[in-house]
Amino acid sequence: MSSTLKSLRALGDPTRLRIVALLENAELSVAELQEITHLGQSRISTHLGLLQEAELLCSRREGKRTFYKINDDADTTAQDFITIAVTGAQELPEHPADQINLKRILERRKEQAQVYFNQVAGRFDRSYGPGRSWQAFGQLLLRILPPIVIADLGSGEGLLSELLARRAKKVIAVDNSERIIAFGEAKAKKNGIKNLEFRLGDLETPPIDANSVDIAVLSQALHHAAEPAVAIAGAYKILKPGGQIVILDLLKHNFEKARELYGDRWPGFAESDLHGWLEKAGFKKIEISIVASEEQPPYFQTVLAAGTK
Repeated sequence: MSSTLKSLRALGDPTRLRIVALLENAELSVAELQEITHLGQSRISTHLGLLQEAELLCSRREGKRTFYKINDDADTTAQDFITIAVTGAQELPEHPADQINLKRILERRKEQAQVYFNQVAGRFDRSYGPGRSWQAFGQLLLRILPPIVIADLGSGEGLLSELLARRAKKVIAVDNSERIIAFGEAKAKKNGIKNLEFRLGDLETPPIDANSVDIAVLSQALHHAAEPAVAIAGAYKILKPGGQIVILDLLKHNFEKARELYGDRWPGFAESDLHGWLEKAGFKKIEISIVASEEQPPYFQTVLAAGTK
């Protein structure tokens, strides 16, 4: 089979067009391509193999990882096919999300903190030590929390708010249920927590003054918002310049019963959607990563997103 026919055959699949477009300006590993496209490892490896066999891609090893990129030594015909493939990929519905996720991956490479955290987490899970637990680590981190003002948006009965209030200057817990607000207030009063204030309101327009809080937290709350993008914009408004938003929520899933069982409006969120909403609201230094994966069905995954005003 001639190289022309190999190229045509290799590029005759939308997924392979997506991969070529991603590799046009960046060298990526299989794991990074997985995270960007949300496709399985074996599927991506198969596509990469076909593209490499057609001499459209080349690869190199770095430790246990293999990185792929466009073959700079490809002949003129192959280079023309690559250009056409990139143009074709731009017409695919997945292209905008692919480009947002690619940007996120490349930005994260510059930040080694997440890599280090993953290494620490891995060692923590593998080795037992008396008295070592995530609960203990959490208490330690709370002790070094600076005296700041925190907004816990969609706080529920205020479990997280109570923990944060033990070290923060002030915590404002916002929820749209009068019953939950009353319960949270009574519990905080019973526990003698004087710097925790509950306020009735919704996520989209939190009843908090503009430019008044240091951190806005949405912990498993955004999927209850009527309009998540508006809620993120609302959080931006109440933050001081330099303040941070922290979102902890579910990665997009297909467990439809969540609406009935938990009252969820949204089945989690794609990283690309979160990144787009944060960027549109005005946030900078955006970081998004998956921080937990359940081992039992329906295999929920937890995504952590953060940005700075």
